[in-house]
Amino acid sequence: MSDPRYDVIAIGNAIVDVMAPCSDELIEELGLAKGGMTLVDEAQARELYAAMGPAREISGGSAANTLAGLSALGLQCAFVGQVADDQLGAVFAHDIRAGGIDFDTPARSGEPSTARCLIFVTPDGQRTMNTFLGASQFLPARALDEEAIGGASVLYLEGYLWDPEEPRAAMRRAIETARKAGRKVAFTLSDAFVISRHGDDFRALIADGLIDVLFANKVELAAITGIDDFDAGLAALAPNVPTLVVTRSEEGAVAIHNGERTEVAAQPIDKVVDTTGAGDLFAAGFLAGFVKDESIERCLTMGAIAAAEIISHYGARPEADLAELMAARLG
Repeated sequence: MSDPRYDVIAIGNAIVDVMAPCSDELIEELGLAKGGMTLVDEAQARELYAAMGPAREISGGSAANTLAGLSALGLQCAFVGQVADDQLGAVFAHDIRAGGIDFDTPARSGEPSTARCLIFVTPDGQRTMNTFLGASQFLPARALDEEAIGGASVLYLEGYLWDPEEPRAAMRRAIETARKAGRKVAFTLSDAFVISRHGDDFRALIADGLIDVLFANKVELAAITGIDDFDAGLAALAPNVPTLVVTRSEEGAVAIHNGERTEVAAQPIDKVVDTTGAGDLFAAGFLAGFVKDESIERCLTMGAIAAAEIISHYGARPEADLAELMAARLG
């Protein structure tokens, strides 16, 4: 097998996050599901934006956030995702390339506009996300660079993008390409609502042995297995995935790798400011170790360090120097 061109290539939603602090009363007034993620149409997105206080625009998208963390840690990365030929699309493309990540998917002309996620952040740091998927739903299989996918150590896919038909077909094609090239496939379940819609597809991918590394949080673990008890859920799912990684917020994280269980505690933090992107950056830290054949315990610890950095400030892209943080905390 030839040396990989990329450490990680990811396929995901190309989204610009629009974030603003808000009160719990506003969440209630708007009828939003606090702490959750809801899909909205363009008209609803405009209404919610009008109800927001002063906001910050930061390029986001789950897999793109993960790549931002990986690139900050010195890994070679590429992103595949669809933006529209509009202002937010230009913002997204600029930001991801400025982060040292290759992004060559051509912008799409016409409607709909580039995807955006309107994020209301309450004083307890919980984020309530309202996502208009826009152009990101129309990623065609022809946009895939199969040579690049076959030349990456890891193909990383986000469950959020499984919902629309066109990118779902593109991701299936990408999995085939990576498998044929003997590369690893990593998948994040993203959210319980995605599992409620596509759990059968995800279970089939797992049962068919197409996923090498599966990321979930404890809520998603219960949703994919149908088992509320955490340890029982782990025991049910782990035999079907070579590497299962499950995060538990302040309780740390667990991985079962080739049948062996490893746990780490959450990293200490003064104050949780915003939990947006915690899982994305955990995946970044973990994969940064994984592609370098670090121990699973070290991979988990790297994930916890990256997640702690991201929840200490607004936004889902690192602000501190992650490489310095890793060096300081890992020794």
